[in-house]
Amino acid sequence: MDKCIRQISEENEKKILSPLACLSSQSKGRLREETECDIRTAFQRDRDRIIHSQSFRRLKHKTQVFLAPSGDHYRTRLTHTLEVSQIARTIARALQLNEDLTEAIALGHDLGHTPFGHAGERALAQLSPNGFKHYEQSVRVVDILEKDGKGLNLTDEVRNGILCHTIGEDAYTLEGQIIRIADKIAYINHDIDDAIRAGVMNEEDIPLDIRMGLGMTKSERINNMVLNVIANTDDKKILMSDDFWELFNDLHDFMFVAVYKNPVCKGEEVKAVAMLEQIYEHYSKRPEEMPEQYVGIAEKEGVDRAVCDYIAGMSDNYSVKVFNQLYVPKFWIE
Repeated sequence: MDKCIRQISEENEKKILSPLACLSSQSKGRLREETECDIRTAFQRDRDRIIHSQSFRRLKHKTQVFLAPSGDHYRTRLTHTLEVSQIARTIARALQLNEDLTEAIALGHDLGHTPFGHAGERALAQLSPNGFKHYEQSVRVVDILEKDGKGLNLTDEVRNGILCHTIGEDAYTLEGQIIRIADKIAYINHDIDDAIRAGVMNEEDIPLDIRMGLGMTKSERINNMVLNVIANTDDKKILMSDDFWELFNDLHDFMFVAVYKNPVCKGEEVKAVAMLEQIYEHYSKRPEEMPEQYVGIAEKEGVDRAVCDYIAGMSDNYSVKVFNQLYVPKFWIE
């Protein structure tokens, strides 16, 4: 019998990719067994499921850093995700690792992020007695919440990469480890770009020693960071050289003061957090008013779990709409 396209692709992976790469034919599998696709490998299938998911589409209306910016060119959670994917794929290809696995993890890594960026995440973490972490929520989205409670049934390698993309234990695949560092390269550079666009800072405000070490422009910094990762990665860990990593942390410290705590960028966060607090309080007392899926979660896993799931899944726009419906007289917003 002739081999199907998927089998040919799997054989090509064995011929082309590094011995350190995670092969799709050797995946640890899914939570629920499925018949393999004749065309796509397991990781290609995961990528497609993420792209076609509702939670992926909602990322276009979720804050990255700037709340409701008055311009079309500021990053959203979706454009951030795409930039992470591009950087991660470049690294994976250069290292001859599995680009499909890398892309799937990158596209899914922020699916569980809250509205209003990290301010929303901190709000839910403080409100919920069980805490809240967006990377854990991202896994919950793909395992449980998508497709009306059926989940996307992704491979273990993609799920692990999503879970480990921020802090804590490293992903067990090198492809998963790429996402953690690509995420950092992407956000630090696009946040500088957005801050300059907003008039919060200028490129020249970045300390000269950092610019001379990492690059004088955004494109130079990204290119130099990517090249440094490729040159310094070993067979166990994706990493930058010590001197580059130190400069990156210096740049992050600068951005923390200049941008991440800047009132121009964060002045509206207090209002956004207060709004989420009131939405949380309302549905914690009246869980039956949530959509049917979340009412079911409240019955099975508790009210707090359901309310966190509901709020985390909201876009910025939708959370404002819900708040208005709950607390603002109708004739005021018509």
